Amino acid sequence: MDTTPEPQIRISPMTMDTVEAVALLESRCISPPWSLDALVEELSNPIAVYYTATLDGRLVGYIGMHHIVDEGCINNVAVEPDCRRNGVATLLLGALTSYAKAHGLRTLTLEVRASNDPAIALYSGFGFARVGLRRGYYALPTEDALLMTLEM
Repeated sequence: MDTTPEPQIRISPMTMDTVEAVALLESRCISPPWSLDALVEELSNPIAVYYTATLDGRLVGYIGMHHIVDEGCINNVAVEPDCRRNGVATLLLGALTSYAKAHGLRTLTLEVRASNDPAIALYSGFGFARVGLRRGYYALPTEDALLMTLEM
């Protein structure tokens, strides 16, 4: 009988200690990626809320949003390719929705590539609804974005 404990994904706020790993993850997952400098700036941005996911000490995902009055605008979600479909994004999105509820936000909004079916399914499972289309929103490659909103 194997008594080895299952690895636990840990969700915590992004810090100066994790921002470089976040920038590396961003460069592997998002096109075009945010720069390290832009991510460092977010650490001192009073409206920015960022969480990271670690597994056995390795950064495997992150999520970020801007909290503006009673709305949240999710601007970044990334998970290491070898860790996808293991609940990382679900835990990260859960952390943001918990933050939103605790801080009285009325809505969370995000854009997602129109071809990103797994992400669209994840967001839909959380209750996000498609509310619009932004033509040519993404670059490298050029693609439309679905605008999705969650009413809290």
